[in-house]
Amino acid sequence: MKFVRAGIALAGMLVLSPGQAQTAAGTLGKIQSGNKVVMGVLESSPPMSYAIGADRRYMGYHVELCEKVLGRIAPQARIEYMAMTPQNSLPLVQNGTVDIGCGPKTNNLARQKEVSFAVTTYVNQVRMAVRADSGITSFKQLDGKNIAASAGTTSVQLLRKFGRENGLNLTPQLGKDQFESFLMLESGRADAFVIDDNLLAGLIAGSKNPGGYRIVGEVLGAEPIALVLRRDDADFKKAVDTALTAMMKSGEVARIYDKWFTQPIPPSNTSLNLPMSDALRQLLKEPNDKPVEAYNS
Repeated sequence: MKFVRAGIALAGMLVLSPGQAQTAAGTLGKIQSGNKVVMGVLESSPPMSYAIGADRRYMGYHVELCEKVLGRIAPQARIEYMAMTPQNSLPLVQNGTVDIGCGPKTNNLARQKEVSFAVTTYVNQVRMAVRADSGITSFKQLDGKNIAASAGTTSVQLLRKFGRENGLNLTPQLGKDQFESFLMLESGRADAFVIDDNLLAGLIAGSKNPGGYRIVGEVLGAEPIALVLRRDDADFKKAVDTALTAMMKSGEVARIYDKWFTQPIPPSNTSLNLPMSDALRQLLKEPNDKPVEAYNS
């Protein structure tokens, strides 16, 4: 397997029209004719897609799902791993540089104008982290308490909305990023930290005392996360969706989820302790590719 690093400059150099990016046979034909598939990955989004070691070995929940899918639909093809950033991941898929985007990406209506999404493989949920001995289990217990959140995130708006709807004083203290916000909780300056559950799990796993925190509370909002494909390539989307659906029905996706979210993972061999949500469990039974607007309507 060949490893390739792609910066933003590369995305600029290889801007092709969607028509130029594909052969007449679409992505499947392109993969078969070249006997290789380019898999886009992120380098620092554990446990979904990340790289470790000097040789930048890629791994994670979405990386493994992609590898399994490609093993089913293109078993003879060599996989090239191409590093993407959150900023260039959609353009690299759109212009044909990357055949399938395996970093975590929210499926929404705006992005559907640029790319297609496979059936949902993860549901991001906005919840809160608290100290394990706090006794806090609900946002309703945070009335008038110190709450940390990160500036510019949807978590802030969702928290305030929950407060208005329930007659609560939920006024967050804003950190510049998730690390600063989590530090507020660690240092005792906040009673809770509100953000996406997988980010909370990663921060807790990487903290000085992973057993000292819990992820609790009502789900303030949900976002479907999926693999990214080129638009208007029905054959490739059907092949990917069919493979994923078969893996969901057989229990393979659930096993892969448990491997990355409930068992110790590299590089620190710490578990995120994030069991599968009811929303994702239901999706494995009834797969779909609905956008975020359908979740929070």
